[in-house]
Amino acid sequence: MKKIHYLIALSVVLIGASFTINTPTKATKCRINTFEVKVGTNVGDQAPELELEMLKGGTMKLSDLRGSMVLLDFWASWCGPCRRENPNVVAAYNKYKKAKFKDAKGFAVLSVSLDSNKDAWAKAVEKDQLAWDTHISDLKGWQSEAAAIYGVSSIPFSFLIDGNGIIVAKKLRGMELHMQIDKHVSKL
Repeated sequence: MKKIHYLIALSVVLIGASFTINTPTKATKCRINTFEVKVGTNVGDQAPELELEMLKGGTMKLSDLRGSMVLLDFWASWCGPCRRENPNVVAAYNKYKKAKFKDAKGFAVLSVSLDSNKDAWAKAVEKDQLAWDTHISDLKGWQSEAAAIYGVSSIPFSFLIDGNGIIVAKKLRGMELHMQIDKHVSKL
């Protein structure tokens, strides 16, 4: 009889230990509406948090824009393809800034500059008429922590993030950007 009680107790301990070992950590998982979502940079992942200095002073976090559809746009003033893509980003901002979304309360562009020269960055923002205030950078160029976190190895590079912070599309340029955003619009 003692052996049976001992085996039952041992079984309970081992089962409990296996649940503890297999429990995901907060660093790799988060809960959204009772579903666990992996933090990462693939479509369907929770977008990793960013916090960088703003062009006009202060800091900004990606999570400050939670609730909005966010175009996270990596670029630099010295990048010719980025500068040629900027008119398309401006057009998207102007088209969607007042739109109604199915899964978000508004639209924002969060521009992450891979510049190392603040003056060049500021001049490019002004010249390209990037009218939104959400411009951030750590001014470390290709050593940018944001680029490393998001696995950005070429620019321009963008992510479309829904109101819950989930990446819904990436590598968007030209008309593909507008087509992907249109999928989430309920009314322009």
